[in-house]
Amino acid sequence: MRKRIVAGNWKMNTLLKDGMELAKAVEKLEKEKTSDALMIIAPPYTHLSRIKELIQGVKLSAQNCSSAEEGAYTGEVSPDMLKSVGVEYVILGHSERRAYYGEDNELLNRKTKLALSKGLKPIFCCGEVLEEREGGKLFDVIREQITVGLKDLSIEDMAKVVIAYEPVWAIGTGVVASPEQAQEMHKFIRGLLVELFNDEVADNMTILYGGSCKPSNAAELFANPDVDGGLIGGASLKAEDFLGIVNAY
Repeated sequence: MRKRIVAGNWKMNTLLKDGMELAKAVEKLEKEKTSDALMIIAPPYTHLSRIKELIQGVKLSAQNCSSAEEGAYTGEVSPDMLKSVGVEYVILGHSERRAYYGEDNELLNRKTKLALSKGLKPIFCCGEVLEEREGGKLFDVIREQITVGLKDLSIEDMAKVVIAYEPVWAIGTGVVASPEQAQEMHKFIRGLLVELFNDEVADNMTILYGGSCKPSNAAELFANPDVDGGLIGGASLKAEDFLGIVNAY
């Protein structure tokens, strides 16, 4: 039985005080949830160690990590540093990292391998932009992102990975992929995992939907057989909205 997950990516939002208040609110509501979905929050780096002290049922994720273990990499944060403050998950390959910072599939493969070797669980993101979808290249794009990004991972490694599908054209735009579009791509990803790994990896993989998911549309999206939860942006900045998405199960 694959795990249901709702992960909140706070992005570059909240100062420490507000972030701590939000984390406390989410932790309180976690005890009131009516679904079995695992709740994860990904605050900014500056908040991680303080927020870890405030949460128990909610799991902690970072929004990124370095591809290097240590050394002269000004401004970078290593997987070991994240582990040292209690981080369990790390988001890798988010569309904003790919678009704004030029992170390619080969770099993300290195990050994924290093994160796994240090005991972190990657939330590996993939997704196509509008031009790629309209040009009929959507499946080719996802195939390359996953094939290269997860290259040479073992079956044991894959058991620790979560995949998040982000239709980039639906992030922050108010446009949401239809339930049919979400299911189509999630089913494709699961089939690709059979091809690249095996049936067990595919069956057990949690695949999240990451595009303008909110309480009003979450139930319809989550009703799809291959959609196992969400990677939530703006709606994760309000504890009640985040809980509403979690309880959509």
